[in-house]
Amino acid sequence: MADPRFFKNCGPFSLRDLAEIAAIELGDDADGDRVMHDVAPLDSASAETVSFLDNPRYLEQFKESAAGACVVVAKYAKFAPRGMVLLTSDRPYRAYALIAQAFYGDQAAVDERHASAQIDGSARLGSGVSVGAGVVIGRGAEIGDRVQIGANTVIGPFVVIGADCAVGPNATLSHCLVGARALIHPGVRIGQRGFGFDMSSDGHLDVPQLGRVIIGDDVEIGANSTVDRGAGPDTIIGDGCKIDNLVQIGHNVQLGRGCVIVAQVGLSGSAKLGDLVVIGGQAGVAGHIKIGAGVQLAARSGLMRDAPAGSRMAGNPAIPAKEFFRQFALLAKLAKGGDGK
Repeated sequence: MADPRFFKNCGPFSLRDLAEIAAIELGDDADGDRVMHDVAPLDSASAETVSFLDNPRYLEQFKESAAGACVVVAKYAKFAPRGMVLLTSDRPYRAYALIAQAFYGDQAAVDERHASAQIDGSARLGSGVSVGAGVVIGRGAEIGDRVQIGANTVIGPFVVIGADCAVGPNATLSHCLVGARALIHPGVRIGQRGFGFDMSSDGHLDVPQLGRVIIGDDVEIGANSTVDRGAGPDTIIGDGCKIDNLVQIGHNVQLGRGCVIVAQVGLSGSAKLGDLVVIGGQAGVAGHIKIGAGVQLAARSGLMRDAPAGSRMAGNPAIPAKEFFRQFALLAKLAKGGDGK
């Protein structure tokens, strides 16, 4: 059970309501009026809580769980304990996420502005905007309806933030246009100058960085990540992208729709990623390369050249994953003397 000091439970919900929320069917023999009060992991669930099974590693926990209801793939239904109501789904993790969101949804924004906030008279704030202590909002900035801005955050001049966004404490936003429903975590830096200069023994000469950062709708940017503004072209983060903590995105980078960038990844300037690209933690991407739609790059890989759509890459320098693992297996065999012993 979530700590009520930090998380507000919006339940209870009937099983019928939960099935509707998750867009799944409730079994004919289930009591749709039965009430669930919370969500919980399999090993700590009770008769009044909902859990889920998505990974077969937890099948033994599922067999012994006391959960009153569980979201599960149909093939595991035969292992359910007596009395457990099953909510079957082809995508149990997603269905459970919808149920958990119902119990612990985002809290409604409160239209309040802390007395210590400094808001330029030319800035425009929509209705229901919450502004925390020590916030600075520059001239000409536009803040959409129901935006929440955490303490000590700085919103630069003429920055635009769409409706229903949340910006965490101690973030800085400049030279950027942010879409609706973005979630920007604490310490994020958006719009600082890109790392661009002419290298010379006469001294490294800075090249003015004259672009912006354009962030689409439903984007999440994790704590202490940085997104540099473009040098002339804009840096672009496509709709629905999920960016983890401590990620560096260089100038002119373009992310397509729904990309997932895991912690400590570095994307060098002018790299272009297609839709639904996934990059594992601590991977690096060289500048000026193109990554096709649906590419998956393994953790700690280094991608030095273009990657075709749909490919899976691994290693440093990165090569097709099947080739990488064949080489790895061969090397292990050679290290054992060639006979595998």
